[in-house]
Amino acid sequence: MDETAELSCPDNDMMNPALTMTTQVSAILVLSHVFQIFLKPLGQPAPLAQILAGFVLGPSGLSRSPSIRFFFFQNFAVDFYESMALYCRISIMFLIGLEMDIPFLMRNLRPASIIAFGGCLMCTLFASTISFFVYEETGSRGSRVTLALVITVILANTASPLVFRLAADLKFATSDIGRLAISSSLIGDMYAVFILVLISGEKNKRTVKGWALMAFFSLLLLVGIIIFTSRLVNWLNRRNRNEKNLQAVEVMLLCSVILVAAMTLETMGFSSIIACFLMGSTFPRGGKSARTLLAILTYTVHNFIFPIYFGYTGFKADTSYINELKRLAIVVMVIVLSIGGKIFGTLAACFYLKTPLNEGVLLAFLMNMKGHVDILTLTTAMQNKVINSSVFYNLMVSAVVISSLISAALISLLVRREKDTIGIKHIPMEYHSPDKELKLLACVHSSHPVNSMVRLILSLKGSENVPISPYLMHLVELPEKTEKKSSFYEQEEGELSDDEDDGSNDALQINEAVDMFIEETKMMIHQVKIVSPFVTMYQDVCDFADDVRTSFIVLPFHKHQRIDGKFENGKESIRSTNQKVLRNAQCSVAILVDRGHTTTGTQVAGSESLQQIATLFFGGPDDREALGFSKRLSAHHHSSLTVIRFLPTSAKDHNGGIDVSHKEDDVFVTIQDQETEVEEADSSALANFYHRYVTSGKVRFVEKYVDNGVQTGMILRDMAETYSMFVVGRGGRSDSRLTTGISDWEECPELGVVGDFLASSEFDASGSVLVVQQHR
Repeated sequence: MDETAELSCPDNDMMNPALTMTTQVSAILVLSHVFQIFLKPLGQPAPLAQILAGFVLGPSGLSRSPSIRFFFFQNFAVDFYESMALYCRISIMFLIGLEMDIPFLMRNLRPASIIAFGGCLMCTLFASTISFFVYEETGSRGSRVTLALVITVILANTASPLVFRLAADLKFATSDIGRLAISSSLIGDMYAVFILVLISGEKNKRTVKGWALMAFFSLLLLVGIIIFTSRLVNWLNRRNRNEKNLQAVEVMLLCSVILVAAMTLETMGFSSIIACFLMGSTFPRGGKSARTLLAILTYTVHNFIFPIYFGYTGFKADTSYINELKRLAIVVMVIVLSIGGKIFGTLAACFYLKTPLNEGVLLAFLMNMKGHVDILTLTTAMQNKVINSSVFYNLMVSAVVISSLISAALISLLVRREKDTIGIKHIPMEYHSPDKELKLLACVHSSHPVNSMVRLILSLKGSENVPISPYLMHLVELPEKTEKKSSFYEQEEGELSDDEDDGSNDALQINEAVDMFIEETKMMIHQVKIVSPFVTMYQDVCDFADDVRTSFIVLPFHKHQRIDGKFENGKESIRSTNQKVLRNAQCSVAILVDRGHTTTGTQVAGSESLQQIATLFFGGPDDREALGFSKRLSAHHHSSLTVIRFLPTSAKDHNGGIDVSHKEDDVFVTIQDQETEVEEADSSALANFYHRYVTSGKVRFVEKYVDNGVQTGMILRDMAETYSMFVVGRGGRSDSRLTTGISDWEECPELGVVGDFLASSEFDASGSVLVVQQHR
């Protein structure tokens, strides 16, 4: 690698390389945490601290000391470091594939490709212009074309692991711009890997026919491994259904298959980076295999492998080679052209795609994150003797590391400045287009409401081509006696345990219901488990909803239905959690009163029975939100929606607005000329809804005229057995006369007046109730 690498450790000290690597890894982990303590209050992301930790520990910092340098840079240690980096890459890329939103990538493949290739094309042009100058000034020997290809990778590559980690750390990974950046970085990686394969071919001197044949066998191997892995996963999911996670031996079997496949591809002369991503992205998502691997890899990669991998990138930089003005100029030139090429190319692509300028600038700096394929390319070129100049190698590594440090700091600054743009952009369901992606968080405390929740999620899918990203969160109480001992590790460990504590029996039944749902509907539900005391559980729910940018939260009612149809009081703490979420959530919230309106999990996908759903409209923002929520319900082919509007009797004789009538006797629509802002908003929402859904025959619309709450209650009782589900706003009634006196007392204020009546024992019905509150 450099002249210090010529130093060798004693032949009889075979444990020294392992000791060296272990010490380096430990030092990087400790230093990265120390830097993060100081940088986190400044809003800087974890990867910046991790790269900086390696940079300080490496030959640019502490390793300037001869004794430390001799300890870390030994002959045997170099191979250990490269092997460690390879295993890190395999784990990281498989996890990225496993967590990748593949439907989003497929929907946005064109814009992601344009953004990626815009930056890559500009950087390729820049690389071709400076390669001759760099070749001469660094005293390089060998092929000029190969060196030009290496510089192209250095300028054009985007480190997808860094982009992935940065987006997650700065909490915009689930936003559209975050997912677009990750998708574009992966495409940029493919471009860099293709060039890496060409560079690797210089050593073997294979003919074009030989490379084509080897590429064909590699592709065949990859396809075979993907098919084999899918069959193996399906078999493992069917084994031991009474266990919620895979056994350790089964996990090792899956990991071994992935590792052997990756190492085989590396031996054949092809990088396993894209192959590992493809194996992860095609890994069957439903079942305990995906759950177990995701829990293990997420904790391991985020807490150990990422710090080591990013720290190792910084560790390789040796700024001692920048000891002349010419060399400094080369490093500065590479950094400026790298950032400039990404800015010009990405902004040009964003201008073509009509992306806002502020998002384009953020994407440009995200595309400039380095320290992945570029470092691998430099190392491969040196090991294969394609490049012989240690000056070129160290200058380029230094440029890559410094460029990444600059970009990471600027990205953090841009994200903080543009937090209103890329942060939580809540769109009420009242204005949410049913053709746009819906992110939904459904919460359960036990297995009782799971079937109803998944059926509701399926109903909200609407038409087949509409994207939906549902999350099912299992909320588990953390007993007070263990509260002080709680940690993230123990929560992750609980995910992988089959003990009887922490709601594992419920978890098994929840997993079975979700797995059956995914198998039959081919619709993915992301499962999350939160273990916390009830006092702070609401905060965990709200924080997670903010992180994944959900448009809607559905909570379970604190009572559950007995066999005789009566409601039994549940934990008062569940009710308290619901009330706190209603007060603190940054999006719309609904409470589902489950009366078992859905069929069982085995019938969710295939049931041909028509679900009769009624949306009750009294007026106000919550009812408009319920109406907007109903738009998606009306699009499902197994749902029949009826909107029932309640009006005072006096409104019959004052029709000052649009008068629309239907041919059927029971449908007569009158939208009044309202004077107040709320009434005008109600009229506008109803008019738009009517002309889009009622006139097309998708939804039935009925008006009911009442004088008081007693009459409202009588009408609701009359339709009790007609509908399997009632959707109603929580409050904000425009005319309290319509609901006053509907019930003798209000037992659950969090449901609102009408919702409380529908959930009470006075309302003898089999239909479930969904009470909606709009975020203001």
